[in-house]
Amino acid sequence: MSVDPLIHHLLRVGGALLFAAAAAHKLRGRASFQSALAGYRLLPASWARPAARTMPWLELGLASALLYSASAAWAGAALLATYAAAIAINLLRGRAGIDCGCGGPGGSRPLGLSLVVRNLVLAALLLLSTAPVVARGWTALDSFHLAVATLAAALLYTAIDVALANASRQRLLWGGA
Repeated sequence: MSVDPLIHHLLRVGGALLFAAAAAHKLRGRASFQSALAGYRLLPASWARPAARTMPWLELGLASALLYSASAAWAGAALLATYAAAIAINLLRGRAGIDCGCGGPGGSRPLGLSLVVRNLVLAALLLLSTAPVVARGWTALDSFHLAVATLAAALLYTAIDVALANASRQRLLWGGA
């Protein structure tokens, strides 16, 4: 399967923006992210602080590397799958009420299946960016389309993220699953 260069670049730029925004959120709220990470209870308590300090820099590194490297797409997909697994483990433990630590446009929110699905879909999209690219010329119109598509994708992602965050909060507030 091959992808058009426009789709390839959109997936890579979108992934870079996602990881850069995630890193910025974690750097702005270091204490709350460390608390959220510790709340997962997947790492020894003494590892929460170093992990919370390292993760934003890992995400920033991925953000920049995604623009140049297919291996970064594999690494980003692996990180997103790890996040999905951490959320799923806590959901299976019955710990849906803890903060996801993902912040972003939707802000702080409890864990939910939608976060697992979101992270797995994002991982799959990053993996799609590693598919062979159709050989064709790149024009100025392609650059314009990439800019518009990136803006549209960012706005759509933000809208979906806020809607899912609100739905998760409502379910928790009203005692639903």
